[in-house]
Amino acid sequence: MTVPETTVPETTAPETTVREMTVREMTVREMTWRDMPVLAALEPELFADDAWSEQTWWAELAGRPRRSYVVGEWGGAVVGYAGVDRGGEVADVMTVAVAPAAQGRGLGAVLLDWLVAEARGGGAQYLMLEVRADNLAAQRLYAKAGFTMLTVRRRYYQPGDVDALIMRLTL
Repeated sequence: MTVPETTVPETTAPETTVREMTVREMTVREMTWRDMPVLAALEPELFADDAWSEQTWWAELAGRPRRSYVVGEWGGAVVGYAGVDRGGEVADVMTVAVAPAAQGRGLGAVLLDWLVAEARGGGAQYLMLEVRADNLAAQRLYAKAGFTMLTVRRRYYQPGDVDALIMRLTL
């Protein structure tokens, strides 16, 4: 499925600017192979021991059309990305991330909105995800979007023995 290049409408953007940029200036577009080096460089900053390699990104892109990925660009630079696996009535968030320098500005919510719309558009009844128990900012974002916690996978993330919270959104 091709994702048209879109810009977030002004009605969803906050009134304030940060470093002269706002959420309304983030463009969401389909991820391409040209994005692989940037994504591979961002992953260790965002996920440390759980970072995807460039080879993993290539494998994920090969999962199309069942899997769909986008990047968020802000000021001409990739500052976030998201992906979903549309597997029937249950879709799964494969990843969603915002570069550290761009966090806290609503970009994650824009990407999450895309994930929800993509899951709905694929006919899913539920959207599932897992989040680290120590990632409180992400948990707040998901709860605000209507996700509820189903269960906990103990010591899922290694190293560190961090639990994974399994969350679900009814679409």
